[in-house]
Amino acid sequence: MDTHLSADERANLLLKSLTLDEKIQLLHGTGDPHDGPADPLARDANGGSGYVPGLPEKGIPGLQIVDSASGVCYSAGSGRYSTALPSNIAAASSWDTDLAERYGAMVGHELRDLGYNMTLGGGVNLTREPRDGRTFEYEGEDPLLAGTMVGHLIRGVQSTHVIGHIKHFAVNDQESGRHAVSSEISERAMRETDLLAFQIGIGVGQPGAVMCAYNRVNGDYACENDFLLKTVLKDEWKFPGFVISDWLATHSTAKASHAGLDQEQPGNVFFGSALKLAVEHGEVRQAEVDDHARRVLRSMFAAGVVDDPPIKQVPDVFAHARLAREVAQKSIVLLRNENALLPLDAARAQRILVVGQNANKGMISGGGSAQVDPPGGNAIAPLPAGNHKQDWQKAVWFPDAPLASIQQAAPAAQVSFDDGTDAARAARAAAGADVVLVYAYQYAAEGIDLATLALPDEQDALIASVAKANPHTVVLLETGGPVLMPWIDQVGGVLETWFSGTAGADAIADVLFGKVNPSAKLPITFPVHDADLPHPKLVLPPPASQEDWSDEAKMSRKLLSGLPSFTTSYDEGLQVGYGWYDQQGKSVLFPFGFGLSYTSFTYSSLSITGKDTLRATFTLNNVGTRSGDEIAQVYVGLPKATGEPPKRLVGWAKIHLEVGKQAQVTVDLPKTRFMIWDTAQHRWAIAAGQYAIEVGPDSRRPALQANVSLSAE
Repeated sequence: MDTHLSADERANLLLKSLTLDEKIQLLHGTGDPHDGPADPLARDANGGSGYVPGLPEKGIPGLQIVDSASGVCYSAGSGRYSTALPSNIAAASSWDTDLAERYGAMVGHELRDLGYNMTLGGGVNLTREPRDGRTFEYEGEDPLLAGTMVGHLIRGVQSTHVIGHIKHFAVNDQESGRHAVSSEISERAMRETDLLAFQIGIGVGQPGAVMCAYNRVNGDYACENDFLLKTVLKDEWKFPGFVISDWLATHSTAKASHAGLDQEQPGNVFFGSALKLAVEHGEVRQAEVDDHARRVLRSMFAAGVVDDPPIKQVPDVFAHARLAREVAQKSIVLLRNENALLPLDAARAQRILVVGQNANKGMISGGGSAQVDPPGGNAIAPLPAGNHKQDWQKAVWFPDAPLASIQQAAPAAQVSFDDGTDAARAARAAAGADVVLVYAYQYAAEGIDLATLALPDEQDALIASVAKANPHTVVLLETGGPVLMPWIDQVGGVLETWFSGTAGADAIADVLFGKVNPSAKLPITFPVHDADLPHPKLVLPPPASQEDWSDEAKMSRKLLSGLPSFTTSYDEGLQVGYGWYDQQGKSVLFPFGFGLSYTSFTYSSLSITGKDTLRATFTLNNVGTRSGDEIAQVYVGLPKATGEPPKRLVGWAKIHLEVGKQAQVTVDLPKTRFMIWDTAQHRWAIAAGQYAIEVGPDSRRPALQANVSLSAE
C-alpha cells in the first residue's frame, strides 16, 4: 500500500501474498450483475455489466465494470441518472483532442458517482464496413484520427481514477455473425490499418485493459489468438495491462491462457475451476496465472482505483448536460448549404415547418450495450414491463424534442409540425413555409448490421416530396454513420447530427440559427451507392449459424462451445475508407474530412522543414464574415512502388480565427506516419522516394502541395 512505489512494484509485492484461488478469483467475472447475481460472490456487485470480487482483507476493491461508450449504461434500473454524450463517431467529427479528454473525463466522473471503477468504452474498430451496427460506437475510418481521438478519450477516463479500456481487439468490423465470422486479412493490411488504430490509441491513452473481440482473425478466435494478444500486444507493443474478454467471447482454458487472455467475462466457465484444474494437471503453468493476476492488479494500482475508490453521489447533471451540448455543437457537420440558406434568421423566417417522425417527442439514440437510459424512459414507448432495463435492441428516443428546441430558438416565428407519415400532406404544408426542417433518422444497434445505407421508412421519398414543394428544405440527419442521399441536389441544406445525446436538439438549433458556427468534419466517407462499398453485399453467416437472442441461456451455450465459422475476406487490404474510394477512382457523396462552415478560409505559403520530424508550415486566413474554426488536414502520397493507396492522413490542426485574421500554422509530421509494414523484414520501414504532401480542408480538395524526398530507413 506504499504509494511511493510504482504500480508494477506494488502488484508484484501483493502477488507474492496471494494463494492460487485468490489469483484465479481475479481472472473471471461472476455473471451479469444487471441480470441478477449469478454467483454468491456477486452479492456486492453494483448492477453493472460485470463484477470481479476484490480482496478486502488486503485492501483491494472489486472491479465494478459497466458499459459506458458515451455515458453510463443500465442506470435506470437502480433509480439512477446518467448523461448521454453524443456518440463516439460524433466526437471524432470534432477532430478535437482536448474535447475528447473532457468527454472521457465526464464519463469517468459519472462512473465514479454511480459506484463504478472500470469502463467498457473506448471502441476504435476501423470502419471497413459502414453498415456495421456499431459504427456509431467507433471513431471512423482513419487509423491516425481514430487512434488519436480514442487515446485522448481514454486519458480523460483514467484521469478520474477509473480503469480505461480499448476495444474490440481486433478486426471486429461487422456485427452479422460476429461470434462465428473469421476476418481474413493480410498481416501488412492489418498492421497499417486496424491494428495501427489500436497501437496509436494504446500509446496515447495507456489504458488499463484491452478487450479482445468476438470474431476469429485468420481462423483463431480473437480471445485465444496468439498473434494478436501475445506476439503483437504484449511482446511487441509491451502492453502492461490486462486482456479482458468480450462477454461470452472465451472459448477455451489452456489455449486462451497461453495466447494471452487474462480475464474471462462475464462468468467463470474457463477461467475459474477449469483453470485451477489446468494448473494442477500441468496444462497451464503457475507463472502464466501469476502474469494474468499481476496484470489485473497492476492496472488497478496504475489507474488509482485502490488508493482512490469511488464514492457514490449524485452526478453534476447540469454541468454534464452543458458538456453534452458543447460536444454536439462541435460534432455537427454542415454538409450542404446552397445559397447560404443557413444560418437561419429567426427574425425573418416567420413560418417554419418541422417534419419528421417523433420530431415532436425526441431524438433517436444508438442501441445495444452503448444505450444510455433516457430520463423518464423511451420518449415513444413505455419501459419494458417488470423492469427498468431498456430493451437491448429496441430503438430508444431521448425526450429531447427538436420541435420544442426550434420553438425556443425562434420564439417570434410560426412553428408548425408534420410527422411525415403522409408525404403528400407534408409537401402541402411545406409549400406554405419559409423554411422546412426535416429530421431524418437511421437506427443502428449492436448485434445487427444495416441491410443498406439508405434511410428507412420511406424517408427518401418524403424528403424528395417536401423539397420539390419547397427548395428551402434543410435535412437534419440523426444517424450512426453515413447514409445515401438520392435527394441531395434538391435540398438547400444538410446537417449530419449523428446520435447527439442528452442535449442534441438544442445543439442542432444552436447551429441552425447561427449561435454556433459549425466546424466539424467527417471522420468517415459518405458513398453515393451501396454498390460503391468494398463489399457491395454484406457478408452474412450461413442460416444454420444465425444468432438467435430469443433464448439467452441456449445462446450462451452455443457461444461458449463455438459456432460454425464463415469468413469475411478483406481483400481490399490497405484500401480502407477514403483509401478505397481514391484507389478505385470512385465518386463520393462527401469525402473523408469534409465539412462546411458559415465562414471561408484560404490556405497559402506551404513549406516543409525538419529531418527526424517533418513540419508542414502554412498560412491560414479567415476571409469570410464570421469567426470560426478550421480543421486543416495534411495528407501524404507515398511512392507508387510501395503499393499504398493514393494518400493517407499524417496530421491536422484545429485553428480558431476571427474575421479577417490569419495565422501561421505548423503541423508536426513524425516519420513514423510515413512508414509501411515490411512483411519480409517484419518491421516498419520508410521507402526511398518522392513523397507528395498535400494540405487542405478535406481529403479531396488539396489547397497546397509540396514534394519531399526521403531516404530508406
